[in-house]
This record gives sequence, C-alpha cells and structure tokens, in this order.
Amino acid sequence: MKSLRQKGIYRPFERLKVLLENEYSVLKNSAAEQASESSDDETDAQDDRALFEKAMADVERISQNICAELNYPKCPVSETNETDDTEALLRLERLVETGKGFVVADTAEYVEGIGYNVNREVAKRLHKGEFSLQGHIDLHGLTVEHAQQVFEHFLKESIATGKRMVLIVHGRGLSSPGAPVLKSKVIEWLTSGSWRKWVMAFTSARLCDGGAGATYVLLRKRPATRRFKKSRK
Repeated sequence: MKSLRQKGIYRPFERLKVLLENEYSVLKNSAAEQASESSDDETDAQDDRALFEKAMADVERISQNICAELNYPKCPVSETNETDDTEALLRLERLVETGKGFVVADTAEYVEGIGYNVNREVAKRLHKGEFSLQGHIDLHGLTVEHAQQVFEHFLKESIATGKRMVLIVHGRGLSSPGAPVLKSKVIEWLTSGSWRKWVMAFTSARLCDGGAGATYVLLRKRPATRRFKKSRK
C-alpha cells in the first residue's frame, strides 16, 4: 500500500495555516475592541474634565492664606502655687533626712493636760521647752506594778528636792495590741490620786527628748487644795 506522501495528497501544514488565520482574526478583533474601549474611556475623561471646568468657571483662586488661626487658651500657672509646692517638697525632704519640721503636737499621739486653774498657755510653753529640765526617769521594760512604784518614788523625790520640770520616758507603746499601756498609765497617775494636786501641766515631749514616747511634767511648789481651788473660782 502506497503512502499518502507518495500519492501526493499529504499536506501537513494545511491545517496550521487555517489555525493561524483564525488566531490572527481573534487577536485582531480583540485589539480593535481594546482600542475602542480605550477611546471610549478617553472620551468619558474628556467629558468629565469639561463638566468640572464648567462647574468651576465662577470660582476665584484665593491669593493668600486667610485661614483663621487657632488660639488655644493657656492655663494660667500660679506662681504662688509653684512656690507653695516647692516649699512643701523642701520641708518633706528635711523631715525625712533630719526629722526637722516634725511637730509632735500635730500628731494623734500628742497628749496634754493642765491642773487646777492653770492657763493653757503654760502647757504650750512646756511643750516648746521653755522650762529647764531638772530630772528624768525611764520606765521602759518595766511591768505596770513596778513602773508605778518607780514613778511614785521619782515624783516624791523630785518634789522633796524642789524640782519643777521633769521628764518621764514611757515609750510610745507601738507593740501593744491596743492603746500604749505604760503611756496610758502615766497619764492616769498624773491626773488621778494624790499626785494630781502637784501637777500644774503635762505634755508630750519634743522630738529631741523622746517625742510622743515621753512626757514633760511641770510640778507645783505646793499642792493645790480644795481651799485653794475654791479661792481661785
């Protein structure tokens, strides 16, 4: 059997030619469509530009910046407040570093009392240290019973020797579950019983003498009696 090549009817590129012609036609049509769409877009852009220019025909260009300035009001700073704050900080630093400026009378631990017909100014002077300290006793570490014995012996001796201003150290009682025990007892002994007639005034001591952990006591030259009290009314 003779092959198609030998018969002269074999044409291998005939179909390829058809395909190329069809593909060229598709590409040509596609390029034409894209060109048409691009032309339409340009036309639309030109129309939009024309409409914009027509709408803005009466608008005048601003020659300079005339925008309003934003002026936010500034909070006034008081020189007095700054001075007060600075002074307060300095006082706090001195208090922490040296204890200077601490006033026992300004604390809740401060105690004060005056005797019969005694001006309260006497107590203030006593706390300020205007009276000379002539004796002191320390009740730290003693039981209440022992502390009372030592307290009474000390006051009896002070009165007998003419001492007027003495110091009783009792501690602040910070370790006590409730009120400071010895401190409360000393105040009780000074304000009741036979000793109160000898007491003109008492106050918490200054910081240099023990602060709230000690008490100044100003004694009378002679005891106050009922007759004395009635004569003073």
